[in-house]
Amino acid sequence: MTSPSTTAIARRALFAGLTLTPLVLVGCASTGTDTGSASGNDLLRDLGFDGMNGREIIDELEALPIDQRPADVLAAVHPDELALSDASGREARIPLPDEEFYVSVAPFLEVTHDCHVHSLTTCTGELPDQNFEVLVTDASGEALLEHVITTNPNGFFGMWLPRDRSLTLTCSQDDMSATTALSTRGDEAATCLTTLQLTA
Repeated sequence: MTSPSTTAIARRALFAGLTLTPLVLVGCASTGTDTGSASGNDLLRDLGFDGMNGREIIDELEALPIDQRPADVLAAVHPDELALSDASGREARIPLPDEEFYVSVAPFLEVTHDCHVHSLTTCTGELPDQNFEVLVTDASGEALLEHVITTNPNGFFGMWLPRDRSLTLTCSQDDMSATTALSTRGDEAATCLTTLQLTA
């Protein structure tokens, strides 16, 4: 039997051998875990993601240390799917939950970057491994999420939120905070939020 640590080492070794290629999206898979092609299924298997759903893959990639992230694999989070590609032209499109929307947030003090579609392999924020008080409320003011969340090694924290909502996000640390509107509506909603600048 292969141990989890052996599997992780094998996955990191595979990531190191891949080369980045541009991603060309052909269409969106809407149900199940069908990647749309045999090569897509092969890609997931070779990356160690065979049998995993979109949410599981996103959560695993988002939590990886920077030096273990497959920078030579493109992993883009769209509102309705996770799109993966490698150097050989293989692509996998994994649908995301119908009722949940994923957004990744990078609070910052001074340094940020423009982003709309979150890249699990290349996006980095200014404040990794730090705790923030996070509050997400709906239009009525009801709290949908209220937790202390630690940013991942890439400086982002991810949230799975209800779809088709207009929300408000507040992020605080010590005597600093930032508040912004957040939408989980439609195909154009951002999955990467890099405009949350903390101020006193």
